[in-house]
Amino acid sequence: MRYIRDTLALLATCALLQSGPVYAQDASTKITDDPLELTIHFHFRDKYVYTEDWPVERKAAEWTGIHVKNVASLATSSSRDAFNLLMASGNLPDIVGGDVTGGLKDDFIRYGMEGAFMPLDDLIEENAPNLKKFFDEHPIVRQAISAPDGHIYFIPYVPEGEFSRAWFIRRDWLDKLGLKVPENVDELYAVLKAFREKDPNGNGKKDEVPYFAREPIEAVRLINMWDARVSGSERYGDFMIEDGKVVHPWTTPNYRTGISKVAQWFKEGLIDTEVFTRGARVREYMLGNNIGGMTHDWFASTSNYTDALKDSVPGIDFAPMLPPKTVSGRRFEDSRRATVQPAGWTISYSNQHPVETIKYFDFWFSEKGRILSNWGIEGETYDMVDGKPVYKQTVLHNPKPVNAQMWEIGAGVPRGYWAAYASEEQWTNKMALDGIAMYEKEPGLLQPEFTGVSMNSDERAVYDKYWPSLLTYMMEMQQTWVLGAQDVDASWDGYLARLDQLGYAKVSEVMQAAYDRQYGKN
Repeated sequence: MRYIRDTLALLATCALLQSGPVYAQDASTKITDDPLELTIHFHFRDKYVYTEDWPVERKAAEWTGIHVKNVASLATSSSRDAFNLLMASGNLPDIVGGDVTGGLKDDFIRYGMEGAFMPLDDLIEENAPNLKKFFDEHPIVRQAISAPDGHIYFIPYVPEGEFSRAWFIRRDWLDKLGLKVPENVDELYAVLKAFREKDPNGNGKKDEVPYFAREPIEAVRLINMWDARVSGSERYGDFMIEDGKVVHPWTTPNYRTGISKVAQWFKEGLIDTEVFTRGARVREYMLGNNIGGMTHDWFASTSNYTDALKDSVPGIDFAPMLPPKTVSGRRFEDSRRATVQPAGWTISYSNQHPVETIKYFDFWFSEKGRILSNWGIEGETYDMVDGKPVYKQTVLHNPKPVNAQMWEIGAGVPRGYWAAYASEEQWTNKMALDGIAMYEKEPGLLQPEFTGVSMNSDERAVYDKYWPSLLTYMMEMQQTWVLGAQDVDASWDGYLARLDQLGYAKVSEVMQAAYDRQYGKN
């Protein structure tokens, strides 16, 4: 599908000639005195659509004069399918957005360069002071979402904060066995051996599972102990940057060593025998049955288990600890909050009101818009206390998680907005907050993040041709090695040769070219 650039240029030019107020962050949020309806396709999380009935959307319409009406179908449970069908139709609403498995960033950029979506650079420069200020202060976000032609085609959902996951350990088991929190890889090995062999749960059975994980990205996290990385970003199996070069972490000498050691620990019973298949509820199972000793997982959700299980598992103390020092003496955390998510929204070529639309996007980056998109409705979900939004007790102590409550009213959805960590802080317990503070105090703890590349059509063709098979093969070999079906050292050379046959060098070449263009060779 190709879209006609001449049509895009004509529509954009006509719209830019329209007059309209340019508002500052502390000025009125009204964009138009005459109510304006814009249509939107916004399907997300495979089951939700944008709705004008959300209290947050109604409040935004009241403040801005822009009413956004959904046209996305409720008849599909796949956000990806909904997006693909929309683009195939060529009949686009004013705004297209949402999220899908794998993200929409590449789609926004691809279709933007083909003419389906408007370039937003000039619109932002001339009409969106909050967005302009944000991008000026966060140049890495601008770089991360820029297309190969240098334009911005979408406004992303931008998280806030740095640390996402941590190492958690049963401190009560350590106390019972007279052990301390492991400071390095050798002490970690000794602790996990003791968890396995010395009956810390006291039931007389050898049923303890020293290390468990609920996500594939965490199943091999222990390779960090040998200076290997699981991924260059929060996306499992992503590339990383090493001395300015785009490299896949699963092709490095450190990975060879790390995966070999993890396989040995698996063989010794220190890692859950079903680590690749347990699934999302493994924390409940392992901790609820008092058999799990250690994991690597999200600060906020994992810290809740000590309180949640205190009656059924007396004395449980499952708490964050600093990453143990690696074999080289480094201490690092390989997991972090993404700088930018591949979700958000964009303006279609057929939009007759791009100036008003970019101002509407800009509203969500204003002070009022940011509060609305994070905390919801004043007086209903939060109150202003000393000039800051604070969730009501009825929200904080509701049986439903706070984020789920916000989704129901239209806050925290993956539109183009800037998430506020201060809102999450208010429903994060003290153990998690103390753990985050502990990580923040450790200098240089976070590993650099690979924020992705935007490929042109030729580069994308190479990537799409070779990368899926490469990733599948690497994941299969990863599990094969950990489970002991093949020896790492004996099969490593064959592994690298197979990667070459599958096109790894070609993928690396196009990604390097895209990276140098997008971020500069320095």
